[in-house]
Amino acid sequence: MEAVAKLRNCGMSARKMRLVADQVRKKNVDKALDILRFSKKEAGYHIEKTLLSAISNWEQKLDMMENADDFDLVISRILVDDAPQLKRIRPVPHGRAHRYRKRFCHLTIVVENKIPLPATAVEDAAEDVEEEYQEELSENQE
Repeated sequence: MEAVAKLRNCGMSARKMRLVADQVRKKNVDKALDILRFSKKEAGYHIEKTLLSAISNWEQKLDMMENADDFDLVISRILVDDAPQLKRIRPVPHGRAHRYRKRFCHLTIVVENKIPLPATAVEDAAEDVEEEYQEELSENQE
């Protein structure tokens, strides 16, 4: 099972973010968090927060029945894409102007477990979702 977390319009260039993202790609989540906590780059902070969100999303998918520490979660994919740029003008001597660009990026992290989930946990979660859906349908029909 996999879970996704996204950070949109982060205020740094994708090139700077990719330097740190390449260090944690395909790593175990615990090892990746250690790398990010001790990284001197600002991108480490943003990636760490998004990774913690992805871990939390993974636990939520199972309705908090399982703890992420019991499974070998791995960063299966980490994508850093360019976002729209803000174009600004800065005055320079002799009445001229130079354009500069404020760059932004989008970050997507996908985590998945390497140790398979017990079949009962997945079935129970699916049954709970189905029951809630049926209850909502019956309430809406009344």
